[in-house]
Amino acid sequence: MFSGWGLCFPIRSHSCMKPEIKGEVDMTSRDNYGATTTTDEVLDGIDLSGKLAVITGGASGLGMETARAMAANGAHIVIPARDMARGEAAAQQTRAATGNDQIEVMELDLGSMASTRAFAEAFLARYDHIDLLINNAGVMACPYSETADGLEMQFGTNHIGHFLLTNLLMPALLKGAKTSGGGRIVNLSSRGHHRDYVHFDDPNFKNRDYDKWASYGQAKTANVLFSIGLEKRVADKGVHAYAVHPGGIMTALGRHLTEEDIRQLMARMTENSGDGPAMKSVEAGAATTCYAATAPELEGKGGVYLEDCHIAEIDDKDPVGSVRSYAVDSANAEKLWALSEKIVGQKFAV
Repeated sequence: MFSGWGLCFPIRSHSCMKPEIKGEVDMTSRDNYGATTTTDEVLDGIDLSGKLAVITGGASGLGMETARAMAANGAHIVIPARDMARGEAAAQQTRAATGNDQIEVMELDLGSMASTRAFAEAFLARYDHIDLLINNAGVMACPYSETADGLEMQFGTNHIGHFLLTNLLMPALLKGAKTSGGGRIVNLSSRGHHRDYVHFDDPNFKNRDYDKWASYGQAKTANVLFSIGLEKRVADKGVHAYAVHPGGIMTALGRHLTEEDIRQLMARMTENSGDGPAMKSVEAGAATTCYAATAPELEGKGGVYLEDCHIAEIDDKDPVGSVRSYAVDSANAEKLWALSEKIVGQKFAV
């Protein structure tokens, strides 16, 4: 993943929820959070015991670090995973690292609506509440391919899969908010949303040439707009939604990138890194996710886009530290919601 775009590549050879606070939290130090802040620093003093967190993509990379950090602070973690063997291996590693045995894996392929519906049904049969939903999983800059339902892979997995999952799990989110004082949904976006807006007339590239980066940008813009749409619908019920850009981190998300892609992105990353580091550690990359999910100072401030543990400004030109206006536009959010309901064939009244 590249700082400045939130893009990942594989390593080569070389309340709102109202968290319980343990003692006093130094809010002054939290004001100084930035690009190098880690998950453990963000969660210092925050007790997640008794909280249930669902983390898609929790079997590797940023999702796995998010699961580890939250489990270390007492959370019960459910990891939806397409590859159950890989998911179980990650869960066992996280149990060993944290001493928390409340980490489990359930099967889910976000590229299949049937799988998503089956997961939601199985989950709701076992649990009646969720405190935190972290929509972390994704695919990036892949060659043109389609989901099981015939959708372009990046839009279909990164947005539609999470749109369907979140709405199917909404009864549990609302129950969690009612019983524990609030809940949060965190959608992993990226500065890559600067690449493109949502093409409402052709999101699946049926009538335009496929471009892997435009596709990624569209999907990441959709992640932000989904947060805006969610906030409008569930904020008054105690659930708040946030979109985050994690920064530049090396993970397996970029498995489709060529060497030339990597060279170009590294150059752009260096140019647009601002005052922050060119690359982040995984612990720093997952920090903004943990911050959005738990920070007391974000209570009542949903429907925003965060970078480096801060709410980003709206700016249509700045390449660093900003969110594009089309990604937080309420009219666009409503268009996307209507389009998404049409695609999944189901309306969601919340």
